[in-house]
Amino acid sequence: MSSCCGPVHGMQCIVPPHMVESMKTRGDETVRKMAEEMEVAAETYRGDRVIASPARAFMAAPTLSDAAEAAPKREVYDGGRGARLPGTLLRSEGEDPVDDEAANAAYEGAGIVFELYSRQYRRDSLDGQGMSLVSTVHHRRGYNNAYWNGHQMAYGDGDGVLFAKMTELSVIGHELSHGVVQHSGGLIYRDQSGALNESFADVFGSLTLQYHKKEKAAEASWLVGEGILGPEIAGDALRSMKAPGEAYNDAMLGVDPQPYHMDLYVSTTSDNGGVHINSGIPNHAFYLLAQYLGGFAWERAGQIWYDTMQAIDNPHATFVDWADTTVRMATKRYRSGSRVAKMTRRAWKLVGISV
Repeated sequence: MSSCCGPVHGMQCIVPPHMVESMKTRGDETVRKMAEEMEVAAETYRGDRVIASPARAFMAAPTLSDAAEAAPKREVYDGGRGARLPGTLLRSEGEDPVDDEAANAAYEGAGIVFELYSRQYRRDSLDGQGMSLVSTVHHRRGYNNAYWNGHQMAYGDGDGVLFAKMTELSVIGHELSHGVVQHSGGLIYRDQSGALNESFADVFGSLTLQYHKKEKAAEASWLVGEGILGPEIAGDALRSMKAPGEAYNDAMLGVDPQPYHMDLYVSTTSDNGGVHINSGIPNHAFYLLAQYLGGFAWERAGQIWYDTMQAIDNPHATFVDWADTTVRMATKRYRSGSRVAKMTRRAWKLVGISV
């Protein structure tokens, strides 16, 4: 089947292919048609990210000096419920809120993501060089997805039945973080490297929300996409980093298939080798590390994950490669033999990965 994401460099969408497939299998004629249209829409834009990927995608991005100040450059467009991007400009950087809730949410959300990366990790936008943050809201009619296409964000409004509006903050943080991967680690979107790509986006989507709410690791829900499921859907969110496999269990959308341990790793040819499924394993490792370290997760745990994306230099990285690099980065930043490095190693061991 066609999915939201191409075999290597396809678009990254927030609603995973296994949900779309469940809709096709379990839904009535209307739902099946809607799911098929989601697939066709994804196929239409599939090549965009390939073209947008920089030649130096696997190199670390520049780091802002301690004295440097970075400011976002945001543009939000109205897609008019059509397919063309970007659409009609609604709000530019520094302008007052407009009479459009989705546009304001996209604008403010992009600003929060920018602030997290610039203040905490000294990164100037997604590419490290001040890239404009372009968003389109009201993309297509009743579109049940949001995606990063390599150039910009696009948000659907949802159909109001299966999904609600897509401009929820963890979704915004997730999708824009795919742009960070595109301009740093460049993890190939297949198998374990693809699952790491998805996991990095989930981690920083969750951290964006926590950063905005000033939540400590023990206080956070660790849900990605909380609030975007429709009113009759049995579930809390798209994914749970705290409890992979327990985010939803619904007659239409199916059962959350994410594993939390390597013993439950899903070998599949669908979803580019299960990139939205097996991402539950590194997601849970990050959650465990954040709980061990306490405090704000975007600080030490987030710094280790960000440093790893900057240092990995391996587009085909496996879970073991990533885990090994996180321990190395923890050791480098927080000294060899430190509690932080020990806890990093322990978090991976608890999901079945020894380094």
